[in-house]
Amino acid sequence: MKWVKDRTGRFGQRPHYLPEELDAECEKIVADFLVRKYKAVEYPISNDDLAVLVESVTEDLDLYADLSGEGQDVEGVTDFFRGSRPKVRIEKNLTTDPRLVNRFRTTLTHELGHVTFHQFLFQGRETSGVLFSAHSQSVSNKCKRETIVHAAYSDWMEWQAGYACGALLMPTTAVRDLIRGYAQEKELSIVKFGAASEEGQGLIAAVAEKFAVSRDAARVRLLQRGSLAEGQIEPSLF
Repeated sequence: MKWVKDRTGRFGQRPHYLPEELDAECEKIVADFLVRKYKAVEYPISNDDLAVLVESVTEDLDLYADLSGEGQDVEGVTDFFRGSRPKVRIEKNLTTDPRLVNRFRTTLTHELGHVTFHQFLFQGRETSGVLFSAHSQSVSNKCKRETIVHAAYSDWMEWQAGYACGALLMPTTAVRDLIRGYAQEKELSIVKFGAASEEGQGLIAAVAEKFAVSRDAARVRLLQRGSLAEGQIEPSLF
């Protein structure tokens, strides 16, 4: 991690993480948790385990929050406090509607990304007079549906949390092993598939099934890792 100028104006400087750094830290968080609980690392990580993991690093986790007053399409909020751990709130519809389980998983891990990689920012001296006011000792970071997975790179906090969301649900070592097995099964030597190709679509489906995520989340994760390319790439046989 290195410090760079924060062009959004929220901080004087902000952390810049390499994708490899985010991958390594997220995989360590999930693997360490699973080893402590089960003595083994197996995926997908369950919804209950994700909730316990978030609870372990926050002051409070509210899975049944009414976020209708936070703005249109806000599905997750991390409340940062000076001098104490954050609180996470998840829109109740994501928790109670089985059809939204994939959005529940990505939103929960997105907020965990904020807690893991951004909490320390709200404890430093640069926050005084900029984010906190004389009347409030908390700052609420509100995450909308479209930025949970698809945040623009210029929106660095949301992009980093979105990347972490994919890295927590689909850790890099397990994804690499799946891709290797998929290529061997298909007798293909190519290591990067076109996202629109038959093989690319098959890989997306395999990742979505293995890690209990949506096809959209699987596609974004594979593109970010460089395992997929936009467009069409013809595979080659061994």
